[in-house]
Amino acid sequence: MRRRELYDAASGGGGPRLLPWTSPEGKPCYLSTDGRGYLSMLADSIESVQLGMGEELLVYARDATAPGAKTLSATEYRWLARRLTEALTDALRVADSRGQRIPDHEEATEDA
Repeated sequence: MRRRELYDAASGGGGPRLLPWTSPEGKPCYLSTDGRGYLSMLADSIESVQLGMGEELLVYARDATAPGAKTLSATEYRWLARRLTEALTDALRVADSRGQRIPDHEEATEDA
């Protein structure tokens, strides 16, 4: 499949979409959508923000742990570890959501 066809297939149909947020109980939230509604656009926007924040945090972490960088306190390192954990959780959730929306190889070759 071409890149555009993969994008179209991933953005609509194929079952419920895993959203980038959870319920108050921490359970996954899903949306049944064609990929073009308000909630789909909101989820896309939130995923983009999450990934962007993760990139910024990674730059900060690299600078903070670079040779010759100012040593952080134990509290600051714990804060950094917690934020990195949150960012990784978000990134893995986005990857899982997007991966679920990519058609299987057999489906892609049948459609071509």
